[in-house]
Amino acid sequence: MIYIISGPGGVGKGTVVGRLLQRRPEIALSRSWTTRPRRAGEAEDAYVFVDRERFLAHRDHGGFLEWNELPTNGHLYGTPDIGAGGGEQPGDHLLEIELNGARQVKARYPDAVLIFIVPPSVAELEERLRGRGDDAESVTKRLRLGADEMRTGPALADHVVVNDDVERAAGEVADIISGRRSRRPEPTADQ
Repeated sequence: MIYIISGPGGVGKGTVVGRLLQRRPEIALSRSWTTRPRRAGEAEDAYVFVDRERFLAHRDHGGFLEWNELPTNGHLYGTPDIGAGGGEQPGDHLLEIELNGARQVKARYPDAVLIFIVPPSVAELEERLRGRGDDAESVTKRLRLGADEMRTGPALADHVVVNDDVERAAGEVADIISGRRSRRPEPTADQ
């Protein structure tokens, strides 16, 4: 099963995912590629950081499940395809991606579960963006894009989770995954 965590930039998707993986270490987190530089204090393995040329070559060879160029900064982001040759590997996969990428994945895998994370307020989102070191112009662009995503994202989502408390939000996402798992048919001896 593919689980997609999406939401506006600065909503805390990465923090929620980190806490979720502490609770559900059996879920495979896909590490996205990006052409943006690493932020100060950001873990080296937060993304696969590459230059634009390498990203585009990987894209042109069918290496991404989804990819997008963010209008707020012009950087490219992409999720590596799941499995060798594009075939899905068994088990659960977690994708932490923006809304346009989530649309691409849902088009390819309609059964993927989209969990859309929202902030408790726009003011809180702005504070989080500033707190992570984004410059004023980037914050303004991200807030505009975030407003659009918060208008359309919930309608596309299977579940909406408010990130007002990261532990509570991660627990809610873990409960969603548990609920989805409990609905799966048990594999038969033939499978």
